[in-house]
Amino acid sequence: MRYGFAIDQRTCIGCHACTVACKTEHEVPLGQFRTWVKYVDAGEFPNTTRSFGVMRCNHCTDAPCVKICPTGALFKRDDGIVDFDNERCIGCKSCMQACPYDAIYIDQDTHTAAKCNMCAHRVDNDMEPACVVVCPTHSIWVGDLDDPTSGIATLVSTQQTAVRSPEQNTGPNVFYLGADRAVLDPLVAPVADTYIWAEPDAHRRETAADLPGDRTTKARTTLNTAHPRPWGWRVTTYLWTKAVAAGALAVAGLAHLLGIDLGWLGDYAAPAVAMAGAALTGVLLIWDLKRPERFLYIFLRSNWSSWLVWGAYALAAFGGVAALWVLAAFLGSDWGATVLAWAALVSGALVAGYTGFLFGQAEGRDLWQSPLLFWHLLVQAAMVGTGALLVVAPFAGLSDGAVGFLVRVFVLSTGLHLLMLVIEYSGRHASRQATLAAHIITRGRYARLFWLGAIVPAVVAAALAAPSWNGSAGAVLLVAAGLLTQISLLAYETAFVRAGQDPPLS
Repeated sequence: MRYGFAIDQRTCIGCHACTVACKTEHEVPLGQFRTWVKYVDAGEFPNTTRSFGVMRCNHCTDAPCVKICPTGALFKRDDGIVDFDNERCIGCKSCMQACPYDAIYIDQDTHTAAKCNMCAHRVDNDMEPACVVVCPTHSIWVGDLDDPTSGIATLVSTQQTAVRSPEQNTGPNVFYLGADRAVLDPLVAPVADTYIWAEPDAHRRETAADLPGDRTTKARTTLNTAHPRPWGWRVTTYLWTKAVAAGALAVAGLAHLLGIDLGWLGDYAAPAVAMAGAALTGVLLIWDLKRPERFLYIFLRSNWSSWLVWGAYALAAFGGVAALWVLAAFLGSDWGATVLAWAALVSGALVAGYTGFLFGQAEGRDLWQSPLLFWHLLVQAAMVGTGALLVVAPFAGLSDGAVGFLVRVFVLSTGLHLLMLVIEYSGRHASRQATLAAHIITRGRYARLFWLGAIVPAVVAAALAAPSWNGSAGAVLLVAAGLLTQISLLAYETAFVRAGQDPPLS
């Protein structure tokens, strides 16, 4: 059984009856929508056309929102309907990043994720969804797509249909008949300066400036709903704090395995940085939740297909390793030091890199789907983690060999970071959304932040540290290099997180 919708845009009159019925049935808050009608105008006066598109959850066969949800608040029913349980939702907004259709929002009353659930309560009672009942032109069909005798299955199998974002391979189960390409493809019709009844949200207007649009049809979106970025500065900062934490302890572990004595810098400073960074990371993640009082649900109601769950456990284990490291140093015990060093490397790599897999589950953000991301996160952790240690190194009484080790790790990781940026942003991308996001970073509105905030400080930091390749060439140079690299990564992560969420999805 596979329930789905078919929407006949050939007969849709854009009356918004479906929107009103949905909002009434589910008491959807003002300004938020489970289904809505998008308007696209094309041409120039007097030769103009207007097309409609009914937007909603696609109840995907392979629903990415279900996979990424850390608590199982989003789930797929036996009949194929993707439903949600707001009693389990922690408001992490990861489902919003996973959805390639802008179908999920955070309900401003419950502060939990919500979306079209095909009026599951009505379906369970053999009634059609409210939008189907109210549509005056019978433009919305619903039923079992796997039942060849159903009306919707007959319609879909005998008529030419289209789906939104088929390249995402989610198996959408909302089929459109007669829909204009500009309605289904959000990159073809940028928003105009103003909607016909309202002003577009700033996010869509800013992105529209970087969209080429269709110069032949001059299609433009004249009515849509607002879709702000789900993740902001807290997620950007979290990427930096966990990179510093993971890198500092992992580098200390590597030094121990290589027989390099970092003194109290390795015994106490590195694990202290690790614990502080991990703690701050946890604070930022909980702070970013819309229901922070439910954060323990990640551990108590875990969905093991979500990398957010694995990341939470990795952070907890990493904090434990850092605490044991300090305890062993305080007791002056060498027992298990090698085991702890390996644990620091492994847990540090997990903490630094798990976000690569988490972002990989965010199917709606193509820029984040890079196969380089996991490895890039490891390199970034080595860069800023070592940079943090370099700030303290001049005052730790280290030998030239120990300082040289830190500098070599720092310079090499910084160089590799810059090389990975060249590879990432100079090559071809797998989709138009990823290409647009990369353009926004390197040539669009984040270009100054990227070049002057991320690239230049990283190059200068490596140049300042390089003279100390075989031993300290000056405390000021090392401290400046360590601080500059923190600024560099924060600037890059800001551009990366924001630009990844900028290409429109609806």
